[in-house]
Amino acid sequence: MKARCYHLHCVAGLAVIFVLFPATVQAQLSVLTWHNNNLRTGLNWHETILTPSNVNSTQFGKIFTLNVDGQIFAQPLYVANRTIPGKGTHNVVYVATENDSVYAFDADTPGPPLWRARFTNPAKGIIAVPCADVSICSKISPTVGITATPVIDLTSNTLYVVAFTKENGSYIDRLHALNITTGAEKFGGPVVIEASVPGTGAGSVNGMVAWNAQYQLTRAALLLLNGVVYIGSASFAHDQGPYHGWLLGYSAGTLVQVAVFNTSPNAKKAGIWGPGAGPAAAPLANFLIVSTANGVFDVDTGGVDYGDSFLKLGTTGGLSVLDYFTPYNQLTLRLEDLDLNAGGVMMLPANVSGKHREVMGAGKQDIIYVINVANMGKYDPNGDHVVQEVMGSNSTCPSGTGTPAYFNNAVYFSGCNDSLKMFSVTNGLLSTSPVSESLLVYVTGATPSISANGSVNGIVWAIKFLTGKNASSRLDAYNASDLTDLYNTKENPTRDVLPPTYFAVPTVANGKVYIGTLSGLVVYGLL
Repeated sequence: MKARCYHLHCVAGLAVIFVLFPATVQAQLSVLTWHNNNLRTGLNWHETILTPSNVNSTQFGKIFTLNVDGQIFAQPLYVANRTIPGKGTHNVVYVATENDSVYAFDADTPGPPLWRARFTNPAKGIIAVPCADVSICSKISPTVGITATPVIDLTSNTLYVVAFTKENGSYIDRLHALNITTGAEKFGGPVVIEASVPGTGAGSVNGMVAWNAQYQLTRAALLLLNGVVYIGSASFAHDQGPYHGWLLGYSAGTLVQVAVFNTSPNAKKAGIWGPGAGPAAAPLANFLIVSTANGVFDVDTGGVDYGDSFLKLGTTGGLSVLDYFTPYNQLTLRLEDLDLNAGGVMMLPANVSGKHREVMGAGKQDIIYVINVANMGKYDPNGDHVVQEVMGSNSTCPSGTGTPAYFNNAVYFSGCNDSLKMFSVTNGLLSTSPVSESLLVYVTGATPSISANGSVNGIVWAIKFLTGKNASSRLDAYNASDLTDLYNTKENPTRDVLPPTYFAVPTVANGKVYIGTLSGLVVYGLL
């Protein structure tokens, strides 16, 4: 393992402030967004049922599967104790599919959906997009519809979701706002996603770059921040284009577009996708953090193109760059397709980093960058000016890598062709080598989720995904204190088989683990 620490930011004497939880927490927590919260820590610290003592192949396993009409790439969301008109009160799990449907199921009992919203109408020429139309059949098949994880606003009982359709030969993205108890459209929606910015980059016409739904895949999870829904975009696969990185903002209450940002208006690429990860934000903050994929970077010479960068975007009055960090070897990243955005970003809780808030993430090189949000470091071809750089794995990733997770002064990360690693956090610094790691190697990396009851009974959940005919994925549960094995689906493969998944993130709530697969929603729990 190697690490680089720049003395400007590794200041001695930072206050040691630990995350404090009550010993136990009794209320169940709803999961309303990708990786559990806007910080993207992956932590549900209200899990009172699942513990390291009962998560084993004798007491825990697959309990049922819910069938849907297409592949599931979006993370399932969960709302506790919701009244469904005419159907009583339920814990509800929400599932979105690549066939342009959203389902609401009882989260505890197998059965038909409580409601279902469909965004297609073949009789009127409105269908989910055939995967061949956008050359993505090797990853999503046979149709492409809803790929990004939706977001739920409990204050208004609204689920926001982006659907991609083909309508009489035209390709259209729409933002829908659905009532979470009925599936009905709200706020006069849906609205067609459109945008344009001044620029001379790929696909520009008369000095303007416009959103092109045929080339823009909304893969990044949606973010709801201060009454605005943010939508990120990149290419479908293999850098088809012309495409750009876009981040669009829509008023949660009116669906009026209020923000447009393009990462490469005078160039191309620099997508925002992060294998399904969403932008990160602190509670009530007036900024958000995203990272971008490979593309031109020319800001140091007066340009406006931000390939392979972490961006701090102000959200007051639209979206604008407040600060950024770009690795010193950005040109190498660009030329060798080593996307910095091949993994998502995560912000540490404010009371963990000491005097400043930190954000971290890794790209295809699997270097974990730890960045001071108040002074991100910008670009220096002679070396990076960040808090810390730690090797997250021993190899580069051909596609995507994992997003870190956080619990009890530890960061958990899974890169390519390496184990799941646990790094301690002290004074805002990661241990330069892992304090513990799994025996299992994750070929393509994984994004772990964590369940705990306050500061106790921590469990790290991770999916080793495999795709292809007759392939199956694997769910593992580890003790969060030392990554010792508790359970995996291969221990009882007949009962617990996990069908193929792709960049799936487990949702853990109220004693159950929900996983979207390429063939349905699989639910694990106490037997």
